[in-house]
Amino acid sequence: MPKTVTLRLDDISYNIIKNHAIADNRPLSNYIETATLKYIEEIDYVDDFEMENILNDEKLIRSLKNGSADAANKRGRFI
Repeated sequence: MPKTVTLRLDDISYNIIKNHAIADNRPLSNYIETATLKYIEEIDYVDDFEMENILNDEKLIRSLKNGSADAANKRGRFI
């Protein structure tokens, strides 16, 4: 079920967001929701470049595998 949220913006911020919503042909609330979710997705997930660096880091991969095996075998403590 949709929720209503009150958001207080200064005039400059409001006009910037409103103009972007108009340019994107979206209602203001939809633009704010979409932009916020897109931002969260970008900071929560690894991009392709970052993932490539992770997968090429042999020491990190070995450590992750060891940690996963330890957790599966209930070795160590969860901190």
